[in-house]
Amino acid sequence: MVHKKVTLIGTSTDSFDAAVDDAIARARDTLENLHWVEVQELGVELATADDKEYQAEVEVAFELE
Repeated sequence: MVHKKVTLIGTSTDSFDAAVDDAIARARDTLENLHWVEVQELGVELATADDKEYQAEVEVAFELE
């Protein structure tokens, strides 16, 4: 069994949890055989956003066929 990891950045104006959920939802829509997600970094965009934009950088692991 071989896995591959990709890095995704989810965003939300609500919370860090919602930003992680955003990244996971996108991964589920585009990747198959997801196995786990590791949250790597959290941040808040202030400079270009009207309100705070929560960001979550996650690594998503999925099994290669």
